Amino acid sequence: MGQRRDDAKWPTRDRVGPLDSRERTVRRRVDADNARRVDADKPRRVDADEKLSPVPVPGRILNEIRTHALESRPEECCGLIIGDENERFVRVERCRNEMTQKHTENPQLYPRDGTAAFFMSPSDVLRVEKELRDTAERVSAVYHSHVGAGAYLSEMDLEYAEHAFFPFPDAHQIVIEVYGNEDAVGRIGIFRRDGVGRPFQGCLVRPVDR
Repeated sequence: MGQRRDDAKWPTRDRVGPLDSRERTVRRRVDADNARRVDADKPRRVDADEKLSPVPVPGRILNEIRTHALESRPEECCGLIIGDENERFVRVERCRNEMTQKHTENPQLYPRDGTAAFFMSPSDVLRVEKELRDTAERVSAVYHSHVGAGAYLSEMDLEYAEHAFFPFPDAHQIVIEVYGNEDAVGRIGIFRRDGVGRPFQGCLVRPVDR
C-alpha cells in the first residue's frame, strides 16, 4: 500500500501562483524577443520584381500620374486613384504634398522636406472621401513619386501604408521613378498585398487601352 500523501507537503494554489507568474513573465519576454527578431528580419524596402507579370493599368491613368510627377519636381507628388466594382483604375485625384511645410514648421519631427518624402494633405484626402460617400467608387490605389530614386517602397513608405490608422488599407501602392536631372519618368512599380497585415509584393505596370 502506497504512502499516504500529506497535503501539507504539497504546494497549494497560493504557492503555485508565484511560479506561474514568473513563468508567464518569462514567456512574455521570449515572445517579445521573437517579435523583435521578426521585425528585424522585415525588409527595409520592397522592390518591383521584374520577373513577375506586369499589372495592366489604363494608359490614360499612367499618363496622368506621370504628368503629375514631372510637374511636381523637384518635390515628390502624391495622390489617389479611384476605382469601382468594374474597373480598379478609373480616375486620378491629385493631392498636395505638405511635407516641406511640415519640415519648415518642425524640422525635428519632420527631418525631410518634399524633395525626399511626402505628406499627403489631410484636407485633400477628406475632400475625396466626402465625394465618394454614397457612391460605388472607392480609393483603390495611392501613388507618389521618387525623384532621383527607384520605383520601390521605402521603409518610410511601408510605415505609412502599414500604419494602423492608414485610411485605405486595401489600396495598392504605386511608385513613379523620376530621373533627377531629366524631363523623363522611368519605371512605375505597383505594390499589392493579400490582406491587411500581409507583406507587400511589387512588380511593374503595363499600359493598356481602356
